[in-house]
Amino acid sequence: MSWRTFLATAWRWQRGRQGTGYDKMLLLTGRWPLPFDSYLIRYPAGSAIPPHTDPVQAGRHYRLNLVLKASPRGGEFVCATPIFETARIKLFRPDACEHSVTRVEGGSRYVLSIGWVRRDPVPPPQGLDGG
Repeated sequence: MSWRTFLATAWRWQRGRQGTGYDKMLLLTGRWPLPFDSYLIRYPAGSAIPPHTDPVQAGRHYRLNLVLKASPRGGEFVCATPIFETARIKLFRPDACEHSVTRVEGGSRYVLSIGWVRRDPVPPPQGLDGG
């Protein structure tokens, strides 16, 4: 992402790409040392995210979600195989694990979401030792 694009989109609420009523605010992004992004996500009452995965072109996608404000009811993060999970901390592989958020009821929910892509190491060339 160029600086111009970052400055045009950062720190402003935008509609979430799932089109299910949540909003996101880009806080910070970068390419080095690992490609990453960080968002504040707002789930107003009535919003939800259906089951989905977030594929990446190369590497392994990780996401750490920190629940800053839980909703009175609903708004539960669902992931069959999280790497680590407590009531407020969710670490998972969005490219490898289908995940969703149940319908938020009775108030809003706020999440700090930090994601990064770890590139797979390049294997050494074959046949250099004559084998």
